[in-house]
Amino acid sequence: MKIVEKSKELNALISGYKKDGLIVGFVPTMGALHKGHLSLVDEASKQSDVVIVSIFVNPNQFNNPNDLDKYPRTIDQDREMLEQTKCAILYYPSVEEVYPEEDKRIFDFGQLDKVMEGQFRPGHFNGVAQVVSRFFDLINPDKAFFGEKDFQQLAIIKKMTKLLGYEIKIVPCAIIRESDGLAMSSRNMLLTDEYRSEAPIIAQKLFESKNLLSTKNIKEVINFVTDEINKSGILEVEYFEIVDGDTLQPVDNWGDSDFVVGCIAVFADKVRLIDNLIYKKLA
Repeated sequence: MKIVEKSKELNALISGYKKDGLIVGFVPTMGALHKGHLSLVDEASKQSDVVIVSIFVNPNQFNNPNDLDKYPRTIDQDREMLEQTKCAILYYPSVEEVYPEEDKRIFDFGQLDKVMEGQFRPGHFNGVAQVVSRFFDLINPDKAFFGEKDFQQLAIIKKMTKLLGYEIKIVPCAIIRESDGLAMSSRNMLLTDEYRSEAPIIAQKLFESKNLLSTKNIKEVINFVTDEINKSGILEVEYFEIVDGDTLQPVDNWGDSDFVVGCIAVFADKVRLIDNLIYKKLA
């Protein structure tokens, strides 16, 4: 695995790959890697000839400066983990390398970024689009791999790819969970033992709610999940919404959409955890 910090060196390597007709797969990350990230790298290696992984904590997507400061940075451990995979290049740029000039672009995602995460984290998805499009320009991958845990982000990336006319295949990858069901996240390492022991309730109640579809309406399922998680006494649901998986707009009835997803954000003290569950998806 080669570690690259400069865009010019990266471009030269990628030009060689492209000249040889190789398929380039890209996995963007913010580091603090875990098995969920490694599953993306594994999938990329199956679908690509060359895998490039970026580690970059993007300041433009943090609306809270404290979150940016607290975000875990574990580059030495990350490098060791990637060396055990089929990653060919670790791209580890500085802020100045990614943003040689201030990125003032404003993206119009319609209603996609106005709900759920967008409602509680204003500007977050614009920052995500800025950095991902910047990486797409630098790397020009054939395929890019994103986890379904960040369900709304995935929808935003798909929309951005269309808006900017990239001929890049966006590949969604399934959520990877801990043995107790908690969705893997870099933020999990910030949880105290007390909160870590309670956090699996989020996934437990989501999975339990899937058994209620034949007897409960959407509002009742939302209330069930919210109330059951809040009963823990230390977890606090910020939102739980059941939406159309393409538009991310709320659905009122199970029959209103062929693609129905429940998306949730929960505070475990000051650590914010997100998860989701697909209730219905017709091919």
